[in-house]
Amino acid sequence: MDFSHYEDTFTKEATKMGYSSQKIERCLDYAEILFSNDVPVIYNSSHLAGLIGYKKEYLKKAALHTKYFYRDFEILKKNGQKRAISEPLPSLKEIQQWILKNILYKRAVSAFAKAYKPNVSLIENLKFHKNQPKVFTLDLENFFPSIGIESVEKVFTDLGYTKGISDLLSKLCTRDGSLPQGAPTSPYLSNLIFEDADKTISEYCLEKKIRYTRYADDLSFSGDFDEKELFNIVNEAVEKLRLKINQSKTKLMTPDSRQTVTGIVVNEKPQVVFHKRNALRQAMYYIQKFGIDEHREYKEINQANFLEHMIGKINFVLQINPKDTEFIGYKSYLKELKKKRDASDNKAASLLM
Repeated sequence: MDFSHYEDTFTKEATKMGYSSQKIERCLDYAEILFSNDVPVIYNSSHLAGLIGYKKEYLKKAALHTKYFYRDFEILKKNGQKRAISEPLPSLKEIQQWILKNILYKRAVSAFAKAYKPNVSLIENLKFHKNQPKVFTLDLENFFPSIGIESVEKVFTDLGYTKGISDLLSKLCTRDGSLPQGAPTSPYLSNLIFEDADKTISEYCLEKKIRYTRYADDLSFSGDFDEKELFNIVNEAVEKLRLKINQSKTKLMTPDSRQTVTGIVVNEKPQVVFHKRNALRQAMYYIQKFGIDEHREYKEINQANFLEHMIGKINFVLQINPKDTEFIGYKSYLKELKKKRDASDNKAASLLM
């Protein structure tokens, strides 16, 4: 539906309901801005509830009492520390997914942001940094929790939504006043909120002929440059967003050392770091020699989906280097194992029917 069609339909219905011409004009002025941004027209909380398919009272409860709508747990990070995850309950997750698909995805993010974008793979963050004299990487501390609800609300007001609707949408996407690690809306919101910083950093980098990409909270730079000056530019840009660089994770890498971007070696061609590839080689050696169940038992691996887990890890290696014949062979072997296991499971299930 184009705006002229919407305008005619709305005017007829609003007139029937007794709206004054002034009120109709105000509504249409508001709707036209949202139409121009290709996002849904939302007049009030009842209207939003109808669009999403939840009662207005439920939306308000989810916005006001957020702690009751999340499940908290921890996952182990690469460095052995634990990361707190706040996963929304299925109902709130469904609401957030509607906001993500129908509102947030309608606004483009910086071309320099390489994470959390539909149909963009990790390789997009790596290919710019191959064979460079310097690779400089920076990491932001507590990325999602440091992004406050005021910044989230601004995303919605900038699209044209009223203060009231923007307040409700931002509360549905935050917990305790910040982005929760685990909500489907948090990653894309972080990209939108970081847009001004991306612009400042990228303009400096383009002027200095520095290659720049950002993968979530990992900022990567390559080329020939003054890293101290670059650090100061980045630091000033992120501080405006009330974010902070984790100086303990700042790395400057030259060609005579292993240059990595988001954990992937980029010296000559993108490649998963050696120790991870070697661990997979060892696991595959024992799986092929003794069998996957015997390997799990010997290593005391209790993971129920271990076969799928191994396929996922090998797929990641192949995502970075699709022509790696060694890992193509491993994937083929595991896929055949899975095919046999699935056939056996289906046969067993049919006997029970």
